[in-house]
Amino acid sequence: MATQPCDSCGMDVTIAGGIANIWTQEATVTGGMTLELVDGTEHFLCFDCIDRLPDDEDVTADHVRGL
Repeated sequence: MATQPCDSCGMDVTIAGGIANIWTQEATVTGGMTLELVDGTEHFLCFDCIDRLPDDEDVTADHVRGL
């Protein structure tokens, strides 16, 4: 099973699927996703950090750093 650190909090996040799960058919859940922000940057964030992003404005790299 693969992991990737969250760009905001640094927590190792499980990434489901891929070659690691092909033989076991294990139903592992992904714990985050990569977001492309309005300023053109991409950040891999865990779902907890995504939930903390503002809903009422365009999210930028400054918001990710501010988490």
